[in-house]
Amino acid sequence: MNLIRLAIERPIAVIAAVLMIIMFGLVALQTIPIQLTPDVRKPVISIRTNWTGAAPAEIEREIVNRQEEVLRGLEGLEKISSRSRDGQASISLEFSVAQDMDKALLLVSNRLDRVGGYPSEAGEPTLDTAGSEDTPIAWLTLTRTGDNSRDIHTYSNYIEDVIQDRLERVPGVSLVNVYGGTKKQMEVVVDPSKMARYGLTVPQVVSALAAANSSASAGDVDEGKRRYVVRTEGELSSAEQIRSVVLRSNMDTRTGGIARVTVGDIAQVDFGYKKATATIRHLGKPAIVINTVRATGANVIDTMTGIRQAVEELNRDFLPKEQLTLIQVYDETIYINSAIDLVQQNIYVGGALAAMVLLLFLRSGATTLIISLAIPVSVVGSFVAMAAMGRSINVISLAGIAFAVGMVVDAAIVVLENIYRHRQQGLSAADASYRGAQQVWGAVLVSALTTVLVFTPILVMKLEIGQLFRDIAVAISVAVTLSLIVSVTLIPALSNRLLRKMPASTATRRLPLIDDFAALFTRTVVAFTHICVNSKTVAITTILVICGTAAVATALFLPKLEYLPEGNRNMVIGALMPPPGYNLETATGIAKEVEDAVKSLWASETGPESKPGEPPKIQSFFFVAQPSSTFVGASAVDAKRVAELIPIIRKPVFKEPGTFGFITQPSLFGRSIGSGRSIDFDISGPDLEKVLDVALQATGIIGKLLPRTEGNQLRPRPGLELGAPEVRIYPDPTRLADNGVTAREFSQTVDAFNDDVRVAEITIDGKRIDLALKGLKGKVTETQGIGYLPVVTRSGDIVSVNSLADIKVTSGPTEILHKERQRTVSLEVRPSADIPLEAAMEILSEQVIAPLRKKGLPPGVSLELSGTADKLTEAWKSMVINLVIAVVIVYLVMAVLFESFIYPLIIVLSVPLATAGGVGGLAILNIFVRHQLDMLTLLGFVILVGIVVNNAILLVHQTLYHYRHEGLGFEQSLIEATRNRIRPIFMSTLTSIFGMLPLVVFPGAGSELYRGLGSVVVGGLALSAVMTLAIIPPLMSLVSGFSEKQKN
Repeated sequence: MNLIRLAIERPIAVIAAVLMIIMFGLVALQTIPIQLTPDVRKPVISIRTNWTGAAPAEIEREIVNRQEEVLRGLEGLEKISSRSRDGQASISLEFSVAQDMDKALLLVSNRLDRVGGYPSEAGEPTLDTAGSEDTPIAWLTLTRTGDNSRDIHTYSNYIEDVIQDRLERVPGVSLVNVYGGTKKQMEVVVDPSKMARYGLTVPQVVSALAAANSSASAGDVDEGKRRYVVRTEGELSSAEQIRSVVLRSNMDTRTGGIARVTVGDIAQVDFGYKKATATIRHLGKPAIVINTVRATGANVIDTMTGIRQAVEELNRDFLPKEQLTLIQVYDETIYINSAIDLVQQNIYVGGALAAMVLLLFLRSGATTLIISLAIPVSVVGSFVAMAAMGRSINVISLAGIAFAVGMVVDAAIVVLENIYRHRQQGLSAADASYRGAQQVWGAVLVSALTTVLVFTPILVMKLEIGQLFRDIAVAISVAVTLSLIVSVTLIPALSNRLLRKMPASTATRRLPLIDDFAALFTRTVVAFTHICVNSKTVAITTILVICGTAAVATALFLPKLEYLPEGNRNMVIGALMPPPGYNLETATGIAKEVEDAVKSLWASETGPESKPGEPPKIQSFFFVAQPSSTFVGASAVDAKRVAELIPIIRKPVFKEPGTFGFITQPSLFGRSIGSGRSIDFDISGPDLEKVLDVALQATGIIGKLLPRTEGNQLRPRPGLELGAPEVRIYPDPTRLADNGVTAREFSQTVDAFNDDVRVAEITIDGKRIDLALKGLKGKVTETQGIGYLPVVTRSGDIVSVNSLADIKVTSGPTEILHKERQRTVSLEVRPSADIPLEAAMEILSEQVIAPLRKKGLPPGVSLELSGTADKLTEAWKSMVINLVIAVVIVYLVMAVLFESFIYPLIIVLSVPLATAGGVGGLAILNIFVRHQLDMLTLLGFVILVGIVVNNAILLVHQTLYHYRHEGLGFEQSLIEATRNRIRPIFMSTLTSIFGMLPLVVFPGAGSELYRGLGSVVVGGLALSAVMTLAIIPPLMSLVSGFSEKQKN
């Protein structure tokens, strides 16, 4: 079946098929989910185990070490890390991308079952395969209004019942997180003097309460036709029940009377709230923060619409009664909508520019219209494949679609230009359409195949960047494939109809300057080709000079590598680490100082407009103060200028001595705060003190090489000191025995009177809350006060803690970090924007790690770079391999077309020239806008491999057509092919360049991602178009005799 002839004979069928493709594409577009970035499969399992009140060293010893021991050696496990913090153990298991995660989850669960004998207060481990680090799509703050003076953190239960419940019912929301709230609990506040009167100890009261809270199934009873289930109902469900719990009962043997001591006799029972562990402030007001996480595959635009409706409904119907208001402070769809609008603009502008270039060359509205139809058909049709393959509309796939606009017209141009030339030579419209398309069909097919097949390695790459780039590969590959089909069906069919009238020669529609230059350029190229064919010396000299210059220019100007572009989201986030031991009150005081320093920029205080020369106004500002870490964040009224807020916020934040951390824009591709453009400098070893000593040395060297004053930032995790101050109580066994107190009773009593002891979980009004026992209010405010806490003995005496134990003020770790089961201090280094990640890695390797190793490390201590540094190294190796594979694929495909291994080798030599052009394009871009050679930009070189060979394919294919099929001599064939192919080469190159140019030139949301990619492709195309004409004819003249002789 001859597809070209069939298309010419049945134009209605072709047009109907095209209309169906467009219709299906528009329908598919409605079903494709819209989100910020592509979904990346992250083969990670997180394990969390809670042990309330336990110190990090205890967590490490009793939980983490035992869990890590059984988890080592898991099938497919690549990395294991853990964090031991106050009251919580967390282990992260990272598997290979190909790992079956259902199987991995089962294996992990089975291994954890081997761990027994957890402390009685510790909870069961929980496993999570998704979520905890997924980037939220919306952030909201809850603040008080009017004269509401209730502590904001006490609204946690209300938020859970009303706000969280409503937000979780929004379609597309998978998780709602609440920060800053404290849960309600039932508190039993005991009086030590009353306990002593009745000879009751804290453990006895705790045991009595726990024993009284019990319900159980007790079988069943059959009576007649019925079966009755028997249950014992002894659960505590009200304050009155708790007060009535009997702690002791004594019978008088003489009178038979019974004396009872109840909880109500020694304690007050009432509702209270757990101790606040964080203070959150939004624009100077206490707040609770809520975020929502999108379900995988959900359309973020639709989800956000539902969230906005839910917020509006809550603010209208529920929150005013409580004098509360819910404000959305971050909306991911703002960036997404801006990115979509920019890409739409680029498509329209790029398409219009491409059409103008066509009109300039062809001087015919009909032919320009025919070629331009390839753009909407190919682009809209690609949505069908994207929907079928489960892809999404995101900033990466949008870039692919925008790039496709400049590429899909190439095949149509080549076909129509050849048809147009045959028509001008006097052939009928039908014959010109058929012969013109048939003549270049092979070249067009191979050109499309080379463009599509270079993406094959990207499509099968399983690294993070491979998953990110898959969308751009799919978008371009499908669009180019459709453009090939359009070029051999729709183009000939429409040409047969629209070119029945003999097209006018361009000579009758002259553009004086342009046509004169074109004629001069053509004569020059043809003359140069003639010289090269007749002079081997000139040919060899030309090849050596061009290739040598390209190689030197590439080596000189090729910048250092970066991992992924950060993006330009309207958010600045700071993760800070104050000196160890700062309490919540101190952290809150720092928050207020920072607020005072930037308050003059708040739009709510001084208006949204900023004066010329001033920083942008701050739309939203929040501060999260925690004892061990602090977070600060802001967004700008002018989203494009948000980066200017970084130095403004950094100054007051780092004013506090001993504060480490960073302030930056969160990466679009980061999965958690701190991810993105950073390097982890890991110091690992068995002895934490020795590890900290090396970490301090490394920090000093890094501070000199990458000073904070130049925009570099550093955050140690967990810290550079042994830890926060601790009061350690060492019970004296002899004194305990003399007073009839066990070590367990002593510890539980101190816990109760200084904090509280969790007794059990009870149900009140259908809600599960904790039952806690604590001492009378009057919190200890100084370390010496711990020694005077009361301890009630069984004999009814009240003794002080310091009479039973020795008390020392010392320090202990605030957190213990493990990497590969080794204690680790990780220095998170974020180089300034002027220093590429690769350059920073070289500085750390050569000027920090090497000197420290040369000086000598303590036994067992090791140094290495990880985090994004690992990813960059893996990505670079993978991209180099893929680049080589892409070149080999292109070479073999061309060998099939030309039935030769020599001519494809000639064409492949145009790739290094394109590389030089790509480097040049990136260098020119950096004159105006700073842009590093990140992995997305590097993808541009892979794309170039597939498209820059197209011009050379056309030239070589046309030469061989004249030589093999028309009987011309090789010299004449080469000259004729050069003369005939100059116009389509420059038409396709210029349409591609102008189609992509808006991506490079126009700023806006998302442009910072693909601007570099566009500059590489545009630069490579521009240089290769000229260099192809300069290097292919000399190479052809050198090998033609040998190659054709071998063929014969």
